[in-house]
Amino acid sequence: MDWSALSVSLRLAIFTCLFLLPIGIWVGRRLATAQFRGKGLCEALVALPLVLPPTVLGFYLLQSFGREAPVGQLWMSLTGGGLTFTFSGILLASLVANLPFAIQPIQRAFENVPHNLREAAWCSGLSPWQTLLLIELPLVWPGILSATALTFAHTLGEFGVILMVGGAIDGETRTLAIAIYDRVQAFDEQGAAQMAALLLVVSFTTLGVVYGLAGRRRWARG
Repeated sequence: MDWSALSVSLRLAIFTCLFLLPIGIWVGRRLATAQFRGKGLCEALVALPLVLPPTVLGFYLLQSFGREAPVGQLWMSLTGGGLTFTFSGILLASLVANLPFAIQPIQRAFENVPHNLREAAWCSGLSPWQTLLLIELPLVWPGILSATALTFAHTLGEFGVILMVGGAIDGETRTLAIAIYDRVQAFDEQGAAQMAALLLVVSFTTLGVVYGLAGRRRWARG
């Protein structure tokens, strides 16, 4: 087991979840409850990382994070350092790549909350924030849990985007998926198999959680 790569992967997955879940709750609720011009375009942009090849997405992010690009220049003015081939860079890339995994399950959960329930809460004197915290979030927690599991597992297994933006710097940007590739290239099949088995277990457990929650919601409605 490449413990350094595992550490980078776990840190990346944890920070990605911590940053994306608040965004997923806000954007998912907005897309589920509001009607506005350009909503379809916003949903398409959220879903784009699902269909865009990871290397293509990684290429555009690499171009955006460069020192001559606006995002790279802004980051350098704020921190004094660059984004490419750094942990901060792969974290930002991971946030973009995981947008659909964090937003879509939460959006679907909010869509199942009856609108008249919100109206009843407002008529009872609750503010929109109180309605969200006391009424809606307890009802959509399966969607939030599904989003967390999918984002965490996808981040652990992400390869193309991370490699394009961060390379394979040991202890900084070399994740478990990249370590597996390196072991295969070095004909170390046993080491690659051990790390691949770990990702397989994580992926299978994640799918079990997601489908288990979906089954519970169908059973509860039935």
